Amino acid sequence: MTSRTEKLHTVTKRLIVMTACALLVVVSIFGFTLFLHGRLMVSWVCFGCGLLGGFVSIQQRLKRLGDEELELLSRSWFQILLIPVYGGIFSLVLYVGFLSEIIKGPLFPHFVIPVFTTPMPTSNDLVQFLVTTYPASGQDVAKLLFWSFFAGFSERFVPQILEKAAQGTSGGAPKA
Repeated sequence: MTSRTEKLHTVTKRLIVMTACALLVVVSIFGFTLFLHGRLMVSWVCFGCGLLGGFVSIQQRLKRLGDEELELLSRSWFQILLIPVYGGIFSLVLYVGFLSEIIKGPLFPHFVIPVFTTPMPTSNDLVQFLVTTYPASGQDVAKLLFWSFFAGFSERFVPQILEKAAQGTSGGAPKA
């Protein structure tokens, strides 16, 4: 049977490999869209920051994990990747919350969003929305990156926002 220290080293090595691979995929997609279309895909940046937040979160918690959870992580590549992928997904949900202004306030980013045609929006409106919606300023980019990382890092943050929104309450994000 391997020791706890060996399991910690195994999980740490796998986290480093998975972080590098995941970031390589995100950066490749990011670079591909930037090169082909000359546009930055904000959603991929959010996902990448959430992914990093998830990896940092799990790395920080390693020494506090129980033996069963550590055993599972040391034997499964999938389990190591699952938590950071959830972080990336949570960051995308948060991004949509910002765009929809379900989450708003001075601590959160603001966006320049194109106006849809009236009275009936078209599929071109949706394409323009996806391609031309950007943070309104440099500070808003920084806020978006911060909150995207935080959404991946804090596993409870986005679910708490969703619960609060489902209850119909207003007033920004819950305390993390």
